[in-house]
Amino acid sequence: MRYSRQRELVMRQVQSRCDHPTADEIYTAVRDDCPGLSLGTVYRNLNGLVEAGRVRRVTIPGQADRFDRTLAEHDHMFCTRCGRVEDVQLDKTPLDEMIAARPELAIEGYALTLYGVCSACREASGS
Repeated sequence: MRYSRQRELVMRQVQSRCDHPTADEIYTAVRDDCPGLSLGTVYRNLNGLVEAGRVRRVTIPGQADRFDRTLAEHDHMFCTRCGRVEDVQLDKTPLDEMIAARPELAIEGYALTLYGVCSACREASGS
């Protein structure tokens, strides 16, 4: 992957955030530093960074894709109230054992996303 100032700005933005930003959020954050930057360029750079294994794409059905700086294996929790995405570490041993017990399935991988209400929303509502 060739170096470009635009790609560097996009990468730096993803690396500096822990909130799993969307392409629109990244574009909004970097456009003042690079006035000629388009949203399409942000998308192309994010796709290239994902393909190069430098950024991880987080897909939530019905939502814009998010981008994650953490490449190590982990899962996510999506808050159904505020839309926040958080990293979670789960013991997936039982799931891995279930997959291993089904050799007729050619499982190549999986992504686990939990849906619920984050602690900030729960505190705000008094629950």
